[in-house]
Amino acid sequence: MPKFAFSANAFRRYTLLETIGILAGLGYEGIEIMADVPHAFPPHLSDGDFAAIRHGLSRHHLYVSNINAFMLHAIGDTWRPSWIERDATLRARRVEHTSNCIDLADKVGAKTISTEPGGPLDGMSPEEATQLFLEGLRAVENKARDKGVRVLIEPEPGLLIESSSQFRQLFEELDPEVFGLNFDVGHFYCVGEDPVGLVWELKQLTHHFHLEDISPSRQHYHLMLGEGAIDIHGVLKAILDTGYDGFVTVELYPYEDKPVDAAGRALRYLESWKHRERSGCESRVASGRTAGRARSFEKQDKGLSTTRPLP
Repeated sequence: MPKFAFSANAFRRYTLLETIGILAGLGYEGIEIMADVPHAFPPHLSDGDFAAIRHGLSRHHLYVSNINAFMLHAIGDTWRPSWIERDATLRARRVEHTSNCIDLADKVGAKTISTEPGGPLDGMSPEEATQLFLEGLRAVENKARDKGVRVLIEPEPGLLIESSSQFRQLFEELDPEVFGLNFDVGHFYCVGEDPVGLVWELKQLTHHFHLEDISPSRQHYHLMLGEGAIDIHGVLKAILDTGYDGFVTVELYPYEDKPVDAAGRALRYLESWKHRERSGCESRVASGRTAGRARSFEKQDKGLSTTRPLP
């Protein structure tokens, strides 16, 4: 059974320590830490801050599902500086940020960090952008390998890498022991793909999931689970059936006005799914046992009719 976490990027009006306490109190098993202001932008963190984060996680028995190294509002915006800036100085800032996030993950016990899929093209050719992206990823490869932290690429509509086919083509150039996929369910749906089928197709490459719903228009806007057009139950069942037992992180950053309510509603949805799935399993097991007993009695009946025919 997968574990469930909530992304702290909906809690930008709370401190990270407050968010840890809230999510644990709601019943989540994990938190995705936003490596950006106002939570955990690495250059702003002291040794005391790292100790406080570790203590908060330990005190509340909360795991770090992933480090969100995508957003970079501390020095830019959600996407910039990107991996594919024309200015080498700006590209270097993205590389430095990612390197710092690897250190952050190591210090708080996270196994993965997620990053943007290159960035906005802004007129650059996909070929040139891909080469710049690969150059940047290779600049952090050795540190990630040494620290045992996997760098996950998150395809997103409107950026260099949008689709599963584009990701797989890029991934052929990367070390699968260091890099992987942050499977954002809504993002794949937005570009016309079937997330349920992709869960199976990409299971060997996926090391973390983002989960949200999306409207039937496929507009890239994260919605509460069950309020869009994605087959969320089908996605969760596919994740379960592949044997994935890592974290699925709900990402609902548009709900910044009421993040506690959003996190609570999302968890109730997930718990309801878990209950139905477990009840279904128990029902199927019970049904199998009943059928087995019926077959056993049928055999006994047949045996009796052979040896002791009725008058």
